[in-house]
Amino acid sequence: MSIFVIADLHLSFGTEKPMDIFPGWENHWKRLESNWSKLVKPQDTVVIPGDISWGLTLEQALPDFQFINRLPGQKIISKGNHDYWWQTTKKLNDFLTQNNLDSIKFLHNNSYEVEDVVICGTRGWIFENGQAQDEKVILREAGRLKASLDYIQSPKEKIVFLHYPTIYQEQRANHIIDTLMNYNIKRCFYGHLHGKTINYAFNGVSDGIKYKLISADALNFCPYIIDKSN
Repeated sequence: MSIFVIADLHLSFGTEKPMDIFPGWENHWKRLESNWSKLVKPQDTVVIPGDISWGLTLEQALPDFQFINRLPGQKIISKGNHDYWWQTTKKLNDFLTQNNLDSIKFLHNNSYEVEDVVICGTRGWIFENGQAQDEKVILREAGRLKASLDYIQSPKEKIVFLHYPTIYQEQRANHIIDTLMNYNIKRCFYGHLHGKTINYAFNGVSDGIKYKLISADALNFCPYIIDKSN
């Protein structure tokens, strides 16, 4: 059984928000479906760190979740900055049950043991709205990350999945980075960056943590397999 990751699906089956207007996103869901179906087996797990659906409500997002549910593998979904449909954990889990979305789980203040690793994460944040306000949000997200890391006590490696990068050019989400370092995290995958900003993404090792951008267009809409070498 394998673990894959891909963020930023930006699906819009239930609302008018076509991604074809952006260069490189033409028929992106068809390309995603084709690549996913070739690579992922039913017993595999795919982590999707945010920006799942353009739906503003769970009702609008339902067709997107049904699409994801039909794809092979078990899916673990966390929140992105455009996931306005996001609700309380109870409402989200009720939504899955009521709509028979049996291959999907949510990552929110919790974690999941999969194979020989523990999957942890949160949305994250970076400096977008102004220093003081952003600092408050980053502190909150660092707390949510800590809750995720504390959720399962296990000697297995804990891998962190964020929507936002912790490092982008001169910006650093230090409270989140400090949490990663305090928990001796060695691998962190993140999304959010698209188009030209992909060229400025940090892919490499900083403070002993290996980072990799896994937004859908950065991966050419192909889920990325996680193994011991990466």
